[in-house]
Amino acid sequence: MKKLRVGILFGGRSGEHEVSLLSAASVFKAIDKNKYEVVPIGITKQGRWVTAGDAEQLLKGEAADQSQFRAGDPEATSSAAVLAHGEAVIVPPEPQRRGGSLSPFETDALTRRASDRAINVDVIFPVLHGTFGEDGTIQGLLELADIPYVGAGVLGSAAGMDKDVMKSLFRAAGLPIVKHVTVLRSEWETNPKKFQKVIESKLKYPMFVKPANLGSSVGISKARAGQELGPAMEEAAKFDRKIVIEQGVGGKKQKAREIECSVLGNDSPKASVPGEIVPGKEFYDYTAKYVDQGSQLFLPAKITKAETARIQQLSVAAFKAVDCAGLARVDFLMDPKTRKIYLNEINTMPGFTSISMYPKMWAASGLQYSDLIEQLIRLGLERHAEKKKNQYSR
Repeated sequence: MKKLRVGILFGGRSGEHEVSLLSAASVFKAIDKNKYEVVPIGITKQGRWVTAGDAEQLLKGEAADQSQFRAGDPEATSSAAVLAHGEAVIVPPEPQRRGGSLSPFETDALTRRASDRAINVDVIFPVLHGTFGEDGTIQGLLELADIPYVGAGVLGSAAGMDKDVMKSLFRAAGLPIVKHVTVLRSEWETNPKKFQKVIESKLKYPMFVKPANLGSSVGISKARAGQELGPAMEEAAKFDRKIVIEQGVGGKKQKAREIECSVLGNDSPKASVPGEIVPGKEFYDYTAKYVDQGSQLFLPAKITKAETARIQQLSVAAFKAVDCAGLARVDFLMDPKTRKIYLNEINTMPGFTSISMYPKMWAASGLQYSDLIEQLIRLGLERHAEKKKNQYSR
């Protein structure tokens, strides 16, 4: 029986490039090679697309040593080896040639073959995080090329990436969010004193200052008082033209509890058991997520059954509010005193490393990593087949 050709797309022009390499290495290692023919496709930090002449040799590589964070070392990470030694390829923004009528899912996928200039795959798993990967740009290219792919579409990806737009959609859906203010980088650069007063008139310290369009806690700072707000704004402004400032949950004396939940599905998504992160640092920043092993993870989260059900319900609601598909990790903040739950954000392509929360929460719910990958591929094909029902001309 012919294997489904799955392209694993990773790397990219993003501040989360190294995280993507680690995620891809984990997917390479776990995917069922008896069922899928795997084609690793890397994007360098400069935006060059490369693939491997001998994918099987690369797939035998050991996963990166995350304690050393050697994601970019070709000797340590199979995905880094693709970037170092791969051959240049392109994805032309034109539909693949097709033969005959379409049949559902895998049967449909196996009848398709790309044009000679295109990457010859049946479905792409874009293990890309952050800018130019999780923001709808790659998704738009794959839509133009008519290639099925895992995860949210253009709208869901873009809305889930932009924290300002995301919060507007959450508010419109009646979901509980923290108070926040959005400031443009140009506004801050023109008159920082004015906008500091605006922010302080609407929010109380401590505040969290974030780039609107980035993930993995890159560029995020905690401002405990006025003198820390300026440097936090400058840091966030390095990464995006929009800066989101959120009022901290729990106040100055108590940190908010950080609860997360995984969602899987398309039109009828389901939520995993929630997990809780207790950061080893001040908050769950980039270093705490991927380098420092000091954070604690509780699976399931130490919350009541009613709170668990509430978080699962809110997770599915958030997933639908941004028109997500395939997968997402939804993050919450819980006030340690009142136990009030706030929806923080949704991640439409969460980390897939061996210490990532998304697969761990599904494992705790009874769905193991390799089976999760298979489900995601199926959902990507299902979404593509559903979209092919659309009529684009009269």
